[in-house]
Amino acid sequence: MRPREIHIVAVAVLAVSCGRPTPSTSAPQPAGLPTVDVVPVVERPLGITMEMPGELEPYEDVAIYPRVTGYIKTIRVDRGSRVRAGDVLAILEAPELVAQRAEAQSKLQGAQAQLAATRSRAGAAAGTLEKLAAASATPGVVAGNDLMVAQKSVEADQSQLQAAEQMVEAARQAVAAVTQMEAFLQIVAPFAGTVAERSVHPGALVGPGGGAGGGLPLFRVVQSSRLRLVVPVPEPYSAGITQGTSVPFTVRAYPGETFSGNVARIARMVDARTRTMAVEIDVDNRDGR
Repeated sequence: MRPREIHIVAVAVLAVSCGRPTPSTSAPQPAGLPTVDVVPVVERPLGITMEMPGELEPYEDVAIYPRVTGYIKTIRVDRGSRVRAGDVLAILEAPELVAQRAEAQSKLQGAQAQLAATRSRAGAAAGTLEKLAAASATPGVVAGNDLMVAQKSVEADQSQLQAAEQMVEAARQAVAAVTQMEAFLQIVAPFAGTVAERSVHPGALVGPGGGAGGGLPLFRVVQSSRLRLVVPVPEPYSAGITQGTSVPFTVRAYPGETFSGNVARIARMVDARTRTMAVEIDVDNRDGR
């Protein structure tokens, strides 16, 4: 019996021990409502940065051909020469133009002499008609047929006078045309720039058909103070390009440096072969770099 009582007491003590109250702790207080930033959702095209190849070209590029046939007498520039608008690049020599101008001037002088004679006859005929008309006021002094003949003579002289004036004007235009052709003997620069190519030398025969030059231009002048950066933009990205946008670019001649230009012209047409659209960027190159 005794061992059983000991077991009961142990259980009672354990029960009392488990039933003791634990120390009280403060319960957590409920936190405030969270703050959430809200922004409106806007649909916009996704900005994409791409690297594309381009080609720097002169802003203006012209091949200069002669307008008349002649021999190169003098060349005043060479490749790399800087020129201004109107500077003489070369002078041609064409003796046949001198003969044509002399012939045209001779025809002009002949037409002017014929005009003067016709004008004198027309004036005399008009004076005779005026006198006959005044005399015809007295009956029987002038026959009616004579008055009619004088009138027809004046009309014919007026027609001849108009024809002579037209001949003089035609001769004057012929002289002006030859003179203008002689002005083409001086080859001048159309704009300020740099001579990029020169394909002739003094003594060469040149002309509109090429002559001995085989159709090659005499010079090639480019404007390099302002450049065009032409970039073929793939069709999927062409819609996101706008004029005036600043575009950075690099060139192999200056590694590590970045230049910039503004979008100036957009072709607005996709090349069917490459599916690209040409975009031109204006580049300031006044420093010649």
